[in-house]
Amino acid sequence: MTRTSDEEHLFRGYSGRLLLVVSLGWALLQAGRLSISPLLPAIETDLGIGSGAAGFAVTVVWGTYAVLQYPSGRLSDRLSRTTLLVAGLVLAAVGFLTLSAAPTYLAFLFGAVVIGVGVGLFPTPARGLVSDLFVVKRGRAFGLHTASGDVGGILAAGIGTVVIAVATWRAAFAPVAAALLLIALLLHVWSEEGYELASVDLAVGDTFRRILGIPRLRWLLVAYALYAFTWQSATSFLPTYLQAKELSPVVANASLAVLFVVGAAVKPLAGGLGDHVPRGLLAPAVLVVAAAALVGLVVASTPVVALGSVAVFAAGLLAYPPVMQAYLMDSFPGDSMGGDLGAMRSVYIGIGSLGATYVGVVGQYVDFDTAFVGLVGCLLVSSAVIVFRGRE
Repeated sequence: MTRTSDEEHLFRGYSGRLLLVVSLGWALLQAGRLSISPLLPAIETDLGIGSGAAGFAVTVVWGTYAVLQYPSGRLSDRLSRTTLLVAGLVLAAVGFLTLSAAPTYLAFLFGAVVIGVGVGLFPTPARGLVSDLFVVKRGRAFGLHTASGDVGGILAAGIGTVVIAVATWRAAFAPVAAALLLIALLLHVWSEEGYELASVDLAVGDTFRRILGIPRLRWLLVAYALYAFTWQSATSFLPTYLQAKELSPVVANASLAVLFVVGAAVKPLAGGLGDHVPRGLLAPAVLVVAAAALVGLVVASTPVVALGSVAVFAAGLLAYPPVMQAYLMDSFPGDSMGGDLGAMRSVYIGIGSLGATYVGVVGQYVDFDTAFVGLVGCLLVSSAVIVFRGRE
């Protein structure tokens, strides 16, 4: 069916309501799982664990999320979008409730798995739903929807700061769970799409053989995995790292807000710049900027220098995804583009999820400076891989 702009409403009508509800859902999912990061010091103390075990719990959340990226895309194409979206919201809510009442580290890990599954089911069908609803205004709709994820990151920093000031870390998660259940109810009521359950052939082998059979895509996957490793390491332990540098909890948690505020501003600018300059050069360049800023963060000893370094680091680090994802889409065969991107996301997010465990273990047994210096190396190697092998 041919659509006109008059039939697509961003802020009202059926399309506007569903865009609002899936964007709020994504913001809350991001806020909930990212709020674990500023709460890690309190979680470690309460559960009697070290930073290595805390980092592994974050890895569990993101690793489970990564595994679900490819199958959720295939399932959302063959089942209804609403089926996957409501299931993801409800499962994530159960996971956050589990965290809020977890008496032991093992119970906390179980909650982390459930959260990872719930969040993993959501983003691909959400983007599919936005694409279904909008054709003429698709770009603006995706801009609003993806920006909600950065809003979630800013909320996570606020949750961490407020909760630690007035209550225990457990108080952070029950409100998130309640809000997710409300979003699931609204989606159930507003969506005109029914529920559908059926067996689906995931065709995993064919997809991964296709991706790994192309040398250029293999190298780009290595580059993106190193980036994802750095991203996960930084977002998981940035507040903890700054507290280890004897900066106040307020400054430490503010660093997470700075990361996402700068990210929200720089992403559209970087994406637009990538339309006018070669993406194969822009992507490695922004990684070098991020690496240089990370060195500044390692040597920083004052709040001003630390937050300034975080801002520049965020500008380089978060300029990378819109440029690199467009570069990847340019590289995929046209008839398998969506499935190939989902498969690569599963791999590079899965490898990236190990970053939290890496920083936690190195921070516990060596120090956090050493862990973050290692991330500088990851960014520089990723940049070099794109320049020397990914542009062939």
